[in-house]
Amino acid sequence: IEKAHPDVFNILLQILDDGRITDSLGKTVDFKNTIIILTSNLGADIIMNDIQKNKKITAETKDAVNAILKQHFRPEFLNRLDDIIMFKPLEKTEVSKIVDLLLQKLEDRLAEKQLKLEVTQKAKKFIVENGYDETFGARPLKRFIQSTIETMVARKILSEDLAPNTTIVVDEQNGEIVVK
Repeated sequence: IEKAHPDVFNILLQILDDGRITDSLGKTVDFKNTIIILTSNLGADIIMNDIQKNKKITAETKDAVNAILKQHFRPEFLNRLDDIIMFKPLEKTEVSKIVDLLLQKLEDRLAEKQLKLEVTQKAKKFIVENGYDETFGARPLKRFIQSTIETMVARKILSEDLAPNTTIVVDEQNGEIVVK
């Protein structure tokens, strides 16, 4: 939210205050049954340092991050927020579950083309270790899978005439992803 244009805050204030917004044509949109989630990276470095040091987010860190938020945002904006939740980075098991979900989408797309995908545990571990970034969260995972796994699988499909129900195997060998 800290990257938003200042006009966005005025609109958000109207939504958070009145539970509705009216556009320039007089059309009103009701937000009374809406949950609005805002994200920010303000104080992320403080949170990361605290977690590395204390394995949790301490009260002191919460106070420090809240002080940064107060410096950056107007009081009338912060006062309209119901809660500010500080998240710790994802654990490897959680990242692994996200990888499984992303790979399942690829498997489903390949199944439409009558192809099967098998990703070894070594390959999944490689994806978790190389595709996840504590600073940026899980977003880089999708790009990593697209730029490595999907690209390599697509090349395999284009370079070979694969019979229906062929299983494409994704593995890790010598620190690299391979597709067989």
